[in-house]
Amino acid sequence: MKKLILIFGLVLSLFLLQSGQSFAFVQQKDSTTVSDDIQFTEIGSAADSAGNAALKKDTAKKDTTHKEVAKTGSERKLVQPGHQTEQEKTFWDTFIQGLVGGFIAFLMPCIFPMVPLTVSYFTKRAGSRQKGIGQALIYGISIIIIYVAFGLLITIVFGSTKLNELSSSGTFNFAFFILLVVFAISFFGAFEITLPSSFVNKIDAKADNSKGLGGIFFMAASLALVSFSCTGPIIGTLLVQASSKGDILAPAIGMFGFALALALPFTLSAIFPGFLSSMPKSGGWLNSVKVCLGFLELALAMKFLSAADLVWHWNWFDREIFLSLWIVIFTLMGMYILGKIKFSHDSDVPFVSVPRLFFAVFSFSFAIYLVPGLWGAPVNILSGIAPPLNTQDFILGGNTGGPSQGSSDFPAVVKYNDVLHPPHGFNAFFDLDEGLAYAKKVNKPILIDFTGHACVNCRKMEDKVWIDPKVGHLIKDEYVLIQLYVDERSVKMPAEKVHYSKILRTTTDDLGRWNGDFQASNYNSNSQPFYVLGGYDLVPLVAPQGAIFDAEQFAAYLQSGLDKFKASKK
Repeated sequence: MKKLILIFGLVLSLFLLQSGQSFAFVQQKDSTTVSDDIQFTEIGSAADSAGNAALKKDTAKKDTTHKEVAKTGSERKLVQPGHQTEQEKTFWDTFIQGLVGGFIAFLMPCIFPMVPLTVSYFTKRAGSRQKGIGQALIYGISIIIIYVAFGLLITIVFGSTKLNELSSSGTFNFAFFILLVVFAISFFGAFEITLPSSFVNKIDAKADNSKGLGGIFFMAASLALVSFSCTGPIIGTLLVQASSKGDILAPAIGMFGFALALALPFTLSAIFPGFLSSMPKSGGWLNSVKVCLGFLELALAMKFLSAADLVWHWNWFDREIFLSLWIVIFTLMGMYILGKIKFSHDSDVPFVSVPRLFFAVFSFSFAIYLVPGLWGAPVNILSGIAPPLNTQDFILGGNTGGPSQGSSDFPAVVKYNDVLHPPHGFNAFFDLDEGLAYAKKVNKPILIDFTGHACVNCRKMEDKVWIDPKVGHLIKDEYVLIQLYVDERSVKMPAEKVHYSKILRTTTDDLGRWNGDFQASNYNSNSQPFYVLGGYDLVPLVAPQGAIFDAEQFAAYLQSGLDKFKASKK
């Protein structure tokens, strides 16, 4: 019983970390963070001569918005508050995901049975328990070095700029979807992902022939290579998640957490022999963990397919299809736990143990919890993972969260609304000039929402915070909402707005790059979501903010901007 509670607890922890990260942190930076190799300069300063030249070129061609911000930029320094704190929280999030992934990898059939053999080998080879403990420590450190080096290699190969594009690129999201489906099929037992045997044999021979620290290091390398068929999908999933955060060190930090969790049991077993004797025996339960993890990999893959659908505007993988697949996946997982579904390599389940029953109840209950979402229920636990509510074809009760009465004069058609859509129940502009002109007409402040199709925290804010009545009232009735998508590639910009962005190191030839350059140039930020409460001059009324997952705090933030706007009109 202890082993099943431990196993499925870790598996479910990994799932909950993927699907509910907002429960852990109040504020978390998302997707496209500023790269280490990007240097921001204060707008209007002498160091910003190249940027000012680009802005003057644009304003000469009727691009007025950059001019208005640049004109006042020297009067008010714009700095995103809490930037370092949010980045540290993102790193902690990545580390914890890696740690949980490492503990789950330890319970895979390729690793768990090797613990007593490895510890016994150290004891016999060293000749004494004290030396055996020292060699086990070196073995654990070697595992950490190997996996951290692998994480750094990912950063070197892709580079910081490419990592920033991972979460907002349709191609990468679709590739991740295929990759996770392959991992899931592997966990189901259709095939094993293995490295070339010649390479594995060479490393293994090095471990046998080398003595001292070199031999121990190659033993750790052999473990990493031999166990790749089990750990490869877990490592791949962690690297996908870490890379999509956009932070250059995220892959290495994720691998550090993974390696630490993987190395601890080997080291502790050598130091404390009682730890080894208290561990559950190997058996068919190890494969059950592997298959259940395959179901979770398959469910997680849907998130990346949804992101690709939104970025490429396929408009077919909507919320109902996503939820239907998740319902089926978790129903099948519950049936598997009860032994009603059996793969070729599974052991017989002659009876259902109490832990199996409880985990099956959890799986079936979660599937039933998702069912109301097919008719428009919020399903808050999937906020940021499931497609947005505006992709829902049918909502029970109709458009109950529709725009307020105060927006009756809102234009029936706005620019780019053929490809871009506001959150369910809200009105929004997608062009800065058009939204600014409307704000002047109705004499309201503007809420600029720098967002993205594949931005997880953007969807969490819309699905969990914006639906709060107080927050919804302020956005709908007191502000003019302007959503600027930084990853929109299908809308091409007119020639007079195309210029080279020294910050983004590319031309602003599409709407996403133009919006991204505007955000970085004028607000010293390149992360989403990013909210700017401004007047007609586009200068922030209060300090811009990132995600605030507390509805009361976000409502207070909106109210503070509104109060500043009203005070300026007196």
